[in-house]
Amino acid sequence: MLALIIPEGLVCGVDEAGRGPLAGPVVAAAVILDPMRPVDGLNDSKKLSEKKRLALATLIRQNALAWAVAEASVEEIDRLNILQASLLAMQRAVAALTIQPERALIDGNRCPSLLMPSEAIVQGDGKIASIAAASILAKTVRDAGMLALHTHYPEYGFDRHMGYPTAAHRAALEKYGASPVHRKSFGPVARQLSLL
Repeated sequence: MLALIIPEGLVCGVDEAGRGPLAGPVVAAAVILDPMRPVDGLNDSKKLSEKKRLALATLIRQNALAWAVAEASVEEIDRLNILQASLLAMQRAVAALTIQPERALIDGNRCPSLLMPSEAIVQGDGKIASIAAASILAKTVRDAGMLALHTHYPEYGFDRHMGYPTAAHRAALEKYGASPVHRKSFGPVARQLSLL
């Protein structure tokens, strides 16, 4: 497996989870790893099994110098658009860190407005250890949130697709209409609402 880069200094990696789903918040995480306490097995969260992600999330929380998770709500996504809401969640995650990083490395091609220098790295979650760690925390926290929403809205099957636009989710949306946690600005949901 490729060894991920660990940058010098107090650098936080930042990533988000949940830009594509039709429901639920977008969640971002910021992580400053401790070079003296490396976490083995870090990778882009999408390339890891759920079991591996959960195990790594625990190790990240135990061994990182600092970590934080934040979100932007469905209402903020609908008001701002998903890109701006994602950047807002990232901004909140970095601001919530207990240690101020010297710089931030952001997964993707856009940086949120931060108090320190930042750099966007396309596919950074597969290249930079701290971004991979952030991707794991963001994904596991968002998945846990979607499982909680499933208990309130079981008919949509959030426990299976986490709000992503699968065939089953689209069919449930057609059958039951949109729930309060659906993103009304997203095409399939907006179309469903226009039919009511």
